[in-house]
Amino acid sequence: MSDRHVFEYALLRVVPRVERGECVNAGVLVYCRAKSYVGARTHLDESRLLALDPRADLPGVRAALRAVEGVCTGGDAAGQAAGDDPGRRFRWLIAPRSTIVQPGPVHTGLTADPAAETERLLDLLVR
Repeated sequence: MSDRHVFEYALLRVVPRVERGECVNAGVLVYCRAKSYVGARTHLDESRLLALDPRADLPGVRAALRAVEGVCTGGDAAGQAAGDDPGRRFRWLIAPRSTIVQPGPVHTGLTADPAAETERLLDLLVR
């Protein structure tokens, strides 16, 4: 029996000007049903974002990224989503939206440690 479990992940992208279609990867969302885990880690490279749009709303973007992390953490930080199970919170976070912070497509993999996988994906795909 394997100790690895299926997980799903999506990148969080900052799209400062939708009409240009440019984006900066700024975080990763990970969900593992078998471990009842949902987590997000973010890292905003402000200089890359400002290279795309010198007028980007940095405080707004940082607040949106913190909100995503809060929904994943649960408790008071999750607001109305606090009572939802991890899968429902993940599905809500990956739903398409037209805000400056948008989720990318969902991908899958296998992991024994979803929290470590979250860090690995952040290092690999965002930093």
